[in-house]
Amino acid sequence: MFSAEVEKRSKEHENQRQESERLALRKKDVRRNVHKYDRRGGGRTKASGGGRGLKRIRQQKEKHAELAARTSARMELLLNEDAGCVEAEGAERTFRYRQSEMAAAVPVAAAQNYFDLQLEQLGPYSLSYSRNGRNLLIGGAKGHIATMDWREKRLVTEFNVREAVRDVQFLHNEMLFAVAQKRSVYIYDHTGMELHCLKRHSHVNRLTFLPYHFLLVTADDHGTLRYLDTSTGQSVAEIRTRLGALKCVAQNPRNAVVQLGHFNGSVSLWSPSVSSPLAKIQCHRGPLTSLAVDTPGHYLLTAAMDSTVKVWDMRTYQPLHTYKMPRPAISMDISGRGLLAVGRGRQVSIWRDVFSQKQLSPYLTHGVKGEICSLQFCPFEDCLGIGHALGFSSMLTPGSGEPNFDALEANPFQTKRQRQEAEVKQLLEKIPPELIQIESDSIARLRKTSGVEEEEVGEEGGSRERRGTRVGGKTLALKRQKSREHFARAKRRTAVHKELENQKRSQTGDKSDCSDEAGAQKNIILARFRK
Repeated sequence: MFSAEVEKRSKEHENQRQESERLALRKKDVRRNVHKYDRRGGGRTKASGGGRGLKRIRQQKEKHAELAARTSARMELLLNEDAGCVEAEGAERTFRYRQSEMAAAVPVAAAQNYFDLQLEQLGPYSLSYSRNGRNLLIGGAKGHIATMDWREKRLVTEFNVREAVRDVQFLHNEMLFAVAQKRSVYIYDHTGMELHCLKRHSHVNRLTFLPYHFLLVTADDHGTLRYLDTSTGQSVAEIRTRLGALKCVAQNPRNAVVQLGHFNGSVSLWSPSVSSPLAKIQCHRGPLTSLAVDTPGHYLLTAAMDSTVKVWDMRTYQPLHTYKMPRPAISMDISGRGLLAVGRGRQVSIWRDVFSQKQLSPYLTHGVKGEICSLQFCPFEDCLGIGHALGFSSMLTPGSGEPNFDALEANPFQTKRQRQEAEVKQLLEKIPPELIQIESDSIARLRKTSGVEEEEVGEEGGSRERRGTRVGGKTLALKRQKSREHFARAKRRTAVHKELENQKRSQTGDKSDCSDEAGAQKNIILARFRK
């Protein structure tokens, strides 16, 4: 009896010890993952300048940011789904595996992602997936347009515009999409009905959509970049780049800055609120063929006619790695998990971990029957869409899709009611286009300097005061600034009064001198008559 009680207590102590070890490991994981969600630049910022009210506001913001980072890191424990991958045994290589072999090894639901659409007479095709990855839009160069629910293999709409199609793009959801046709850009609904004709957007080569700003961006043959607000129908900006035809367009998901590739091998960054490029990077010596930006917005990939693909760090604007391809890359795309797809000729190669270190061989390869026109990874799915000259193909890419999705951001299983509510929420949370800039985190920061800055002496010897903006609150620096402005105005006023008095005195002095001279001449004349 005594031994059974001792054994029971020992088991309880062992369970408590294991539970404490699990809690300790969870705390370590939380501390390790806090930096991923920290939006303060990697640490606590020092409060410099300002009064007590401003310091209190800064401390409150620091507490809120730290609490948000800890909560996000703690919630990561609930994301129990893990992305899969293909692993080779022994001397085998993953890029030697065929798609048919992979389709036979994976479950039936995943094997359905591997299929081909033979459309030989209407290609080459460009494609676009909806934000939740449920719908697919394809557009043939000879006017064929089709939208489908590719998971259920159900055709939604299909029609022919009887005109050349250069690019297609879904808007904020699958209910609306834009088509860049030969002369203008047209907006259609999910039934194929034409809603708008954007005649000012003529000879457009590429389309892209900024979902958080509701902006449709078009780039044409004349080197003009246009921004259109799809929620109001108003033109936001029309920028002439003066850098030739625009055929390479990519957007940074982090800050919504549009990046353009040019024939001189450079990449320029644009915002609708600025008529000149925010930055320029000389990437290659030859014309660029494709651009791609990763989901966090830290890395840029460029491909040129010299058959090279370069990886650039957008935080330092410096190249990291260079890959030499057998042929120039026509199209590139980066998945949500960081896989890179490169399409050249009739071959597609998938690369892993291209940002951390230079890879010697690709992760997967696949060949199609026609010349590749466009590539795009399907969101939240392990598949890659390929538009080529003979139709459309979908290949399996294990590890490319994000397994844990945010249903409030993009829900692959949303209903009609949820789609309507999400659309209203997106419109209410629309970000103004004026906030698009390279450093998006600087909007929530405070200026370190306050008050009156140093005076700059001009070329003519004059002085110009540069006054800082008011940070907020009735601080001591603000009071000093007001007193200095008051004394400067009083000093300027007294100087003006003195100058006016001197001018009056000089005028009265001149009149008295003139009267004296006239009186002397009169006396001389009278003296002559007296003689």
